[in-house]
Amino acid sequence: MTAPAHPFGFFELHVLRVARLGPSMARITFGGACLDASARGTGAFVTGGRDQRFKLFLPHPHQDAPLMPDDWSPDTWFADWRALDPAERGIMRSYTVRGQRPGELDVDFVLHLDGASGPAARWAASARPGHRVVVLGPTGPDNGGYDFRPPPGVPVLIAGDLTALPAIAGNLAWLPAGTPARVWIEVPGDGDRQDLPTAADAEIAWVSPGTLLDAVRAAELPDGPYAWIAGESATVRALRRHLVNERGLDRRSVTFTGYWRRGATEEDLLAEVVAGGGPATGE
Repeated sequence: MTAPAHPFGFFELHVLRVARLGPSMARITFGGACLDASARGTGAFVTGGRDQRFKLFLPHPHQDAPLMPDDWSPDTWFADWRALDPAERGIMRSYTVRGQRPGELDVDFVLHLDGASGPAARWAASARPGHRVVVLGPTGPDNGGYDFRPPPGVPVLIAGDLTALPAIAGNLAWLPAGTPARVWIEVPGDGDRQDLPTAADAEIAWVSPGTLLDAVRAAELPDGPYAWIAGESATVRALRRHLVNERGLDRRSVTFTGYWRRGATEEDLLAEVVAGGGPATGE
């Protein structure tokens, strides 16, 4: 019997176009044969929707394409990548699939946060058609690269900041019609608001910087909800404590992820990942 294909694979992509979504975010559309719907089932990149994440490898400013290990095995890639010179190896970051169409993949990049720009934001700000990247992503829709898994029929709570906006958009687009949803999104200003299509019965509140926790605290919540929280780590932890300790939600019904941490650079966080042995196989 033929062994099943690995649920994740490496793909070479290139920039097709760049569009500004507001003062703080840009959408970069990537292209590649591996994104063609007709290639599905043969090792193509296939998103599971929702907050689908993947690894993105970017070149350094002096490179035309990211330097990657000769053997891009999904089982050994992290150790092989770590063995390369940090000043030369592909710059690794985690991002969310914002949208996928035949031959195209949309990824939204935050361009600046608290006045600081890391290498990924700087790359995105200067990205042009033809620029090359490598991604490690799913080869099937049922994969371990997404966390938004509300039980059927329960109301949903979603809270996050600008870094979580692409995932929030994916979660809302995936929700079944009529699902009650309360959503709070913290953005730097009105210009960063986006249209978020959904079939859910969603009430979306856009809140000012530093007010996400207070907005959730002040809200009347439905009984027995499932909650998804993402964004700045300290705020995410505070929101989880509030929902579990003060609102009485079962901790198992709260999914939470820190996308960034105030006072820490992208390189600081990556160093912690490396020190801890790296991500699970395929992620």
